[in-house]
Amino acid sequence: MIDYHVHLEEGPYSFRWLERTSQAIRFFNEEGGAAKGSKAFIELQMKQLSERLQSGCYSEEWLDLYLQQAKQLGLREVGIVDHLYRFKETRAYFERYMQLDDNEVGRAQRYWLDSVMTESMDDFVSAINRAKEKWSLHGISLKLGIEADYFVGGEEELATLLEGYPWDYVIGSVHFVDGWGFDNPQTQYIFEDMDATTLQQNYERFFATVEKMIHSSMFDFVAHLDNFKVFNYKVEDAIFLDSWYESIAKALVTTNTATELNAGLYYRYPVNEICPGPRFLQILMEQGVAFTVSSDAHFPDDLGKFTFANADLLKSLGVQSIVGFEQRVKKLIDI
Repeated sequence: MIDYHVHLEEGPYSFRWLERTSQAIRFFNEEGGAAKGSKAFIELQMKQLSERLQSGCYSEEWLDLYLQQAKQLGLREVGIVDHLYRFKETRAYFERYMQLDDNEVGRAQRYWLDSVMTESMDDFVSAINRAKEKWSLHGISLKLGIEADYFVGGEEELATLLEGYPWDYVIGSVHFVDGWGFDNPQTQYIFEDMDATTLQQNYERFFATVEKMIHSSMFDFVAHLDNFKVFNYKVEDAIFLDSWYESIAKALVTTNTATELNAGLYYRYPVNEICPGPRFLQILMEQGVAFTVSSDAHFPDDLGKFTFANADLLKSLGVQSIVGFEQRVKKLIDI
């Protein structure tokens, strides 16, 4: 089994982030007898978090937790990616297409961008490439991927940012509609002010962007095709949705682009639903779209989450193989 969409870290950096990081570390390391709630317990947590922060998310120690989880689950291939917006080299690209005006939305998104864009692409690529041999010795093929935000009109600039790196695959994703980061909890309130018509118009803009992303033929597979539902604001017009689902499915087949069964929204967001949702998945299957499976983990203890169940789901629907990649060459993996 495989998991092709795994992240090492993401801000913004807050007490909540520290708590979640500590939870991941505790998942793999016993507290040495320190009772939860005791001073010794807190001292140990602080020591572990300090070491984690100092060594960084590309350290061998942090990657080893992902390796440990992959071995425990019996995974044979793992693809570690990072969001393009994590890298300082990409600032101009995001500043060109995000809403960053001096208003409530712009200020929130500027804060978010400054908080998450902390790393170097070269450091990420070097860390994963260094780790490949070690993972191989443990019987697991480690893949180097990148999740690249697509903006209409930004194709040439994006291609320049990605070129020259030894990616095993490039994932295309849409997290912005007209520059608004719709999955950011700080701007979730925008959904609350939408009536049904406005919500459907925004869904249309989202799906249109996804379709253009696919037709750009820049990506090996595209992520979470219907993640605009992230906060559980949904359109009820089945005819409207089916029309877009069919159009996107045909685009995937025409361009020979795969997609994924992505569990991230199911266990991390209010919608509590896999991407793509049941009806969307049915239409994709009818059109013969190729799939991979992904946990969309952002911490090592989430690696592999629901990937076996999603592979079983695909198998129950008649799928005999899923796709993997090496040096951007697609391969089939029997399930």
